[in-house]
Amino acid sequence: MLGGRKTGAILVAAWLAAGPAGAERVRIAPYLEAQQVLDVPLAGDRDMVTFTALAAGVDASVTGRRAEGTISYRYERRIRWGGGDGAVPGDTHSGLARGSVALVPDLLTLDAGAIATRTRIDARGGGIDFLGRGDNVASVYGGYIGPSLSTRVGGLDVMAHYRFGHVRTGDGGAGGGGFALNRYDRSTTHDVGGSVGMKPGTLPFGWTLSTGYSREEARPLAQRYENAFARGEVLVPVAPTLALTAGVGVEDIRLSQQAVRRTAAGAPVIDARGGYVADQAAPRVIAYDFNGLFYDAGVVWRPSRRTTLVATVGRKYGQFAATGSFVHQIDSRSGFTIGIYNGIDSFGRSIGNSLVALPTQFSVPRTGLTNRFDGCVFGDRGTGSCFGTALQSASTSNFRSRGGNALYSTRAGRTTLGLGIGYDERRYLGSVLIANGVSVAHVTDRSVTAQANAAFAIDERSGLSSQIFFGWYDSGLPDAGGVTTGGASGTYTRRLTDRLSGNATVAVYAVGVEEDDTDVSGQLLLGARYQF
Repeated sequence: MLGGRKTGAILVAAWLAAGPAGAERVRIAPYLEAQQVLDVPLAGDRDMVTFTALAAGVDASVTGRRAEGTISYRYERRIRWGGGDGAVPGDTHSGLARGSVALVPDLLTLDAGAIATRTRIDARGGGIDFLGRGDNVASVYGGYIGPSLSTRVGGLDVMAHYRFGHVRTGDGGAGGGGFALNRYDRSTTHDVGGSVGMKPGTLPFGWTLSTGYSREEARPLAQRYENAFARGEVLVPVAPTLALTAGVGVEDIRLSQQAVRRTAAGAPVIDARGGYVADQAAPRVIAYDFNGLFYDAGVVWRPSRRTTLVATVGRKYGQFAATGSFVHQIDSRSGFTIGIYNGIDSFGRSIGNSLVALPTQFSVPRTGLTNRFDGCVFGDRGTGSCFGTALQSASTSNFRSRGGNALYSTRAGRTTLGLGIGYDERRYLGSVLIANGVSVAHVTDRSVTAQANAAFAIDERSGLSSQIFFGWYDSGLPDAGGVTTGGASGTYTRRLTDRLSGNATVAVYAVGVEEDDTDVSGQLLLGARYQF
């Protein structure tokens, strides 16, 4: 149970952050589950696999005046029948948690979030099928916790926050492509920031002054990221629903790491996990160093309380940068959001940012075989977070990240629907080393992911749920072709007694690697769950 204790601690911390202080409604549903799974190759050279899965988990939520949160955690033990080369993970942990509690109402809030799932090691090789397997897959455990302050002092709005984050990976090996990369191990992150400002009214314009500092320590090679900034911004209304905004600031970013130890022949030294070994005697290597001004200008359009558009263009990190967001709550049960981002990020920090964006109330996306949280997770009225771009690849190197995502969710009668799509481009800062000693500069990963979740309540005792997903990945490394994945699943659930329910799932999964054959497999699951 690799990482089980630490994962449990992170998830419990997130749940405690959403503790029942002042709660109006609490739901806790622990369960035991047994499943029989058959995996049949439809195309390709995999063997047929049969296994029994025994699982224990809990789904819980709290909603109240001072606390809100959702947690879903599942441990699964898989017992395989017979031989063959279609290996499946033996022990798996999957979980997601997000909570918020008002320590001091209208002043101080404590937030936390956590995730346990499986991810791609890098953008090469195959994908992750419904069974969580692949030749390019590792477990990932992460979480964050920290307080935030929001108050008014006279006519000023004052805000501040601190967040501590930790992310680590386990098991897995080198991805496809025949050589190892500098794969991610673990990191810790500290992020602190604050702002003071005033809305338009007293003055004909609004203004905000903000500052922040973040630091990340990552392994291997003791990689260090530091970022300090200060910024001023003004907001000028030009119409009842339209305002112009402009900002300028100064930023200092520095990335460094230890040098790689090399053999007498010049090849990097690789440890047992496939990572590079640091040369403690060599000076640290500077991967990126930027100190200078950044600026932007844009518009804020708010035609109603349910619709907001923010769009800016400017110059950041010495290059053109565009960001934006669009939020539209169609009605009390439906909504749509779009986000466009541009920044310097890492695997660990992107996991943390995705958790921060997750709402405290979300739908648990378990549909039979898909007991992982590696795609989009949907809240109410279009809220949610997509982890597909954050989990694109578990590389230690920092990168310039550009892309966008869109989410739509709705509840209409007995039907719940969620749609998500995202594009991510990562241009790695500094050179990427491969095991034969070659240094590849300006490597750029790209990915496109899409997902649709649907659920329909047939009656009070039975229901249908389904999921469709698609992914395209391009690592940008030499001799590593693009990877396309896709799958669909459908689950029927029937409550047999007040505590016992049965379920059946049919699924199909396909993965195609450029200049290679496409593997297609079908899965059939029959299971029973006892809920306490």
